[in-house]
Amino acid sequence: FIFLMSLRLRTFLLILIDFLVAFSAWAVFFYHRKVNIEKVAFEADNMFFIGIFCVPIGWLILYALQGTYVDVKRLYRIQTLNLTFLGTLIGTTAIFFILLLDDSILGYEKYYQLFISLFFIQFFSSLFVRMLFVSIQVFRIHQRKDGFKTLLLGGGDKAVQIFKELQSAPKSTGASIIGFVNLNGIDKLLENELPYLGHVDQLEKVLEKHEVEEVIIALESTEHKRLNSIIARLTSTGMKIKVLPDMYDILSGSVQMTNIFGVILLEVNTHRMPVWQKSVKRMLDILISLLAIIVLIPVYVFSAIWVKVTSEGPIFFLQERIGLNGKRFKIIKFRTMFVNAEEAGPQLSSSDDPRITPAGRFMRKVRLDEFPQFFNVIKGDMSLVGPRPERQYFIDKIVEKEPQFLHLTTVRPGITSWGQVKFGYAENVDQMIQRMKFDLLYLKNISLALDAKIMLYTILIIFRADGK
Repeated sequence: FIFLMSLRLRTFLLILIDFLVAFSAWAVFFYHRKVNIEKVAFEADNMFFIGIFCVPIGWLILYALQGTYVDVKRLYRIQTLNLTFLGTLIGTTAIFFILLLDDSILGYEKYYQLFISLFFIQFFSSLFVRMLFVSIQVFRIHQRKDGFKTLLLGGGDKAVQIFKELQSAPKSTGASIIGFVNLNGIDKLLENELPYLGHVDQLEKVLEKHEVEEVIIALESTEHKRLNSIIARLTSTGMKIKVLPDMYDILSGSVQMTNIFGVILLEVNTHRMPVWQKSVKRMLDILISLLAIIVLIPVYVFSAIWVKVTSEGPIFFLQERIGLNGKRFKIIKFRTMFVNAEEAGPQLSSSDDPRITPAGRFMRKVRLDEFPQFFNVIKGDMSLVGPRPERQYFIDKIVEKEPQFLHLTTVRPGITSWGQVKFGYAENVDQMIQRMKFDLLYLKNISLALDAKIMLYTILIIFRADGK
């Protein structure tokens, strides 16, 4: 019954298991410390009860930062061993310095005993229960009792070959194929084996309707020219993408090998930032944004008054933009243009744009108009650093020329970006494509260190008033 639950409930179960194990491990360690190491009678004092609840919560936070709970259904045993060992080592070290180092005990060898005891109690108890949890999942997947809803993209000979090899493999690694989509509307060689779910033009609707979790692309060699566009569309959905080995040269640098018992596929890797860095990035986004909002209150008040007295209209400008995985949100800025500036339809601003107010021209140079977006960051629509969010109107125009732009929606958009720093505001679609190259480079090298560098450059632009 447990492993027929939804992913959310399964994740909650693992979190509960980790909490109970950490709870029990700390109780056992505390007793062991008092009785066997410090040679005193065990007493459940205030420190015992504080620790027995606070320490397990600390372990859960650490495990979450590791990415343990991101997709528990995909956990495998070696990964679980690595996560548990590294997490226990880091957690034990932190607990030792925070809670144990000031203990009044005789001799430094007692400190070593405390550290080793806590490590082994926590590690082996966590590893045993986690391995049991993961092994049951893996066994069910291998026996095809569980898996990931997989769409086969292609209807030709290669699609048939992949399907038959997957079905004939003695063990499954989770590809539960629910149907196929073809690319030319003609090839339907799998129609007797699998449901035909539609044409590639209907791909997004098929993915949503059937709640697809993975896509295997089985293109013929003559159809490789469409690969770029299809992968860009799939990447923006955030799901797993697997392709045939002979596409490796096209996808060089963005794939990892996946062996499915005889069917060798390449998994497109769109998540280059480690999970712990993603967690830290989000925490820094919130903390820095809260601090910025408090510190910049005088700037907000001055800017609001300046906007109001220099031109008619509202202080703030709200506009729909496209964010993470295509989600729509309202970006907030100080208004820098006259009211009804886009009566003739969506337009990009230029250096000598007559629609920009006198106050707005200066505010754009020092990026003052962007400061209200700290509220977007706290809300979760944006990050401090990330590709600038665009309107759907311009995204459609860019994608017609360069489908790779859709890769930029795989991360939260940012108040500032590498493209913004290196290129500035774009005045037309061609310039947006040029700026996109810097943002794609950012995605390939995304890290906390790079974020810090971009923020430093942005601060320099603000003080130099170099913005457009």
